[in-house]
Amino acid sequence: MAEVILMGEPMAMLMANTVGPLEDVESFTRALAGAEVNVCIGLTRLGHPVTYITKLSTDPFGKYVYRALEKENIGRDFITFDDDHPCGMVLKDKVLDGDPTLQYYRKNSAASNITPDDVEHVTFEGVRHVHITGIMPGTSFTALDATYRLIEKAQEAGVYISFDPNLRPQLWKNDRRMRRSLNDLASYADMVLPGIKEGQFLTGSDDPDTIADFYQQMGVTTVIIKMGGAGAYVRDGEETYTVHGFKVEHIVDTVGAGDGFAVGVISGRLEGLPMREAVRRGNAIGALQIMQVGDNEGLPTQEQLKAFMEGAKQ
Repeated sequence: MAEVILMGEPMAMLMANTVGPLEDVESFTRALAGAEVNVCIGLTRLGHPVTYITKLSTDPFGKYVYRALEKENIGRDFITFDDDHPCGMVLKDKVLDGDPTLQYYRKNSAASNITPDDVEHVTFEGVRHVHITGIMPGTSFTALDATYRLIEKAQEAGVYISFDPNLRPQLWKNDRRMRRSLNDLASYADMVLPGIKEGQFLTGSDDPDTIADFYQQMGVTTVIIKMGGAGAYVRDGEETYTVHGFKVEHIVDTVGAGDGFAVGVISGRLEGLPMREAVRRGNAIGALQIMQVGDNEGLPTQEQLKAFMEGAKQ
């Protein structure tokens, strides 16, 4: 029985095996990708069962994704299938440090063709948390409608909702539509998790207090603003504080850091930790992520997380 439900687009990722421009790379390693998938993997590794909502293709990459989800012990009861559209894909170059280049191939993918009908069969028995990102809603109008339907069903069931904007401008017609849609989705959440730059785009300010005010005025209870190595700013009800980040000597790959942060906060909440401790856990998993190559290779088990948090510097 799942504690957490997520909805998103899982993709087949081809990671370059050599450093250099993608057009010059001759060999790749296949892996599973997608922000929501990363959160699923992180939560399951920490012992929290999850169920994933998506629509998969029946082509070879779609079959690979399904088997990869099964291997990671991610619940698949609410997955539907599409014989007519392909699996989304992403190419990722290899870098020695910093931000890799990502090239997406996801237009008109199977997942982008999800509809509200595909979430009608979703049930919430035992579910304590629903995590939404701003990625899936940007893939199509029907995916946006499906996201609203999932939120509606979660609210009817009294389930806690968190929202990570996860800006993907390439998926939206224009910035205005993206800003309006994501802020409206955020207004239905109990917790919103923007990065500081995302907060500036969505609210017009890079001041954490102003960003938090913006969302609390919408009715959001908890606003947590990710600030990279500086840690995270928290507005939890009327309480405000900053939780310092963990020191990382060498950044290998920044992809997935925000997803790791979400894993820490969500798992901490599920385990009854005080919000300050849950956010500290989020900072720790974000730090672990950027020390590893790949989108989810740095996501720890409980034992690995405990060892890192006890030995790392803040």
